[in-house]
Amino acid sequence: MLTAEEKRELLRTARESIASGFQGGRASSLPPHHEPSCGYAGALLNPGGAFVTLHLKGKLRGCIGHIESVDPVWRVVKDVAAKSAFHDPRFPPLRAEELKQIDVEISLLSPLAEIRDIGEIEVGVHGLLLELGNHRGLLLPQVATEHGWTREEFLDHTAWKAGLKPEAWKDPRASIHIFTAEIIEESHVAAQ
Repeated sequence: MLTAEEKRELLRTARESIASGFQGGRASSLPPHHEPSCGYAGALLNPGGAFVTLHLKGKLRGCIGHIESVDPVWRVVKDVAAKSAFHDPRFPPLRAEELKQIDVEISLLSPLAEIRDIGEIEVGVHGLLLELGNHRGLLLPQVATEHGWTREEFLDHTAWKAGLKPEAWKDPRASIHIFTAEIIEESHVAAQ
């Protein structure tokens, strides 16, 4: 769990990374392992996976992340924030006038745990990663809650996200992993 200050620092990092894209900058001009940590401390230096989700007027506007990473979490957030804004293939690049209107949400992921029994999945607690052959799909824990899905619907949608038929998760060759996420929402952090 991050402190309120660490959460604010990650949100600031995400916004600055996105803003730099409008000035012709890149999220990082240095290779990740050479970039200085410049003031980051504590849990922000721990390695881990993270996703940055952008919402505009309550609707998804971009979401990209890394499931796992050896880089510090602040660096992962910096990288995926810019990618969410400008490189999510489902959306056109973010426009400068949208920057002040977007809501930034950061999801810090726990390590993956493979499961054999879908009864282990707790909707609203766990996110899912489904792999079958060359197909791979991931949905964050909050997605199932936002849509009011059952466990089976969550699995179906994760399979669809992987480019598979909805019930592909039933295939004995399918690999299902669960994870949790610490979700950092701008509106909640600003209120603290």
